[in-house]
Amino acid sequence: MVPSAKTKPDDGCDIEPVRHDWTLGEAEALYNAPFSDLMFRAQAVHRRRFDPNHLETASLLSIKTGGCPEDCGYCSQSAHYDTGLKATRLMDKADVIATAERAKAAGAARFCMAAAWRSPKDRDLDQVCEMVSAVKGLGMETCVTLGMLTAPQAQRLREAGLDFYNHNVDTSPEFYGQIITTRILQDRVDTLTEVRAAGIKVCSGGIIGMGERVVDRLGMLVLLANLPSHPDSVPINLWNEVKGVPVTETAERPDPISLARVVAVARILMPQSVVRLSAGRQYMTDELQTLCLLAGANSIFIGDALLTTRNPQRERDVELLGRLGIKSSLDQAQSDNRQSAPANDAFTVTDAQSRVCRPRETLEECQEEARLRDWRPPE
Repeated sequence: MVPSAKTKPDDGCDIEPVRHDWTLGEAEALYNAPFSDLMFRAQAVHRRRFDPNHLETASLLSIKTGGCPEDCGYCSQSAHYDTGLKATRLMDKADVIATAERAKAAGAARFCMAAAWRSPKDRDLDQVCEMVSAVKGLGMETCVTLGMLTAPQAQRLREAGLDFYNHNVDTSPEFYGQIITTRILQDRVDTLTEVRAAGIKVCSGGIIGMGERVVDRLGMLVLLANLPSHPDSVPINLWNEVKGVPVTETAERPDPISLARVVAVARILMPQSVVRLSAGRQYMTDELQTLCLLAGANSIFIGDALLTTRNPQRERDVELLGRLGIKSSLDQAQSDNRQSAPANDAFTVTDAQSRVCRPRETLEECQEEARLRDWRPPE
């Protein structure tokens, strides 16, 4: 199995201790430090724990889309809002495995499966456990996000071979009630506790750009950093624009420097956690992504879609990581593809940076992705 992130052994040199008693004031002091000082400290912490020139790659598949009874104000899959998304049944296992095989061939080391449920029914969990075992058999790390879990359900997933369970806290305790009313934040924390107790690694982070304040972003990180055990993975999501949901009225995309500061604070507060640039990378320039990697991010999702929203194309990731000299599972996949893949019948659209479109992708979709990639914040 490919390791999820390359860590560096402790060589006995001074290393910042892992803490679980961070205060919001300390997080604010870090965030407001001179930018070069913050970045230097974050990069130093990162280098003490991880190979700074290695990136984890994962792939995400929606195995059950839409119809969720929760009222998360940011989500296209909530049944409470008219977003134009059609609800689907749980995918067949064969289709999920075929997708996982393609993801592995494309360079993904971890395969994440997401279902839009408040919590899974036992009959559905039976099928998900079969999927987990099959994906594990491919030599990939496995991750699922299924909503809230009971202790017996978490144990069943562990016995099926699950490596990671994703359950984001989304935002700070203070802002949480403004975006979700069908559950409380403690429900989320309780599920994380059950997952950890079952011996499954925890993946938990949040979303920024929903209209929250900087103090809410930091409050979210402090909440995660003060859990009894830090999440093994911390995804940082930029809110993806979704029509028809309440967050549309409050959303405000963060300043790029602010995003890099958030990533740096996450790295310092949770030095052993993998920090993932998750949803919203299609809004980031290459320069902003590079800045976030320098701040301590060391994981990305690859593939053209994340659940119901778009994601930068794999070719763009390969090209950027190549320019930066950062290694990942994409390297071997790229080499294999050059040797064995037939000629691609894709067509090309010329824009500021040029890109190759997927076969059967429309010209309009190509132009839209180019527009998102070249987006710059208003001055």
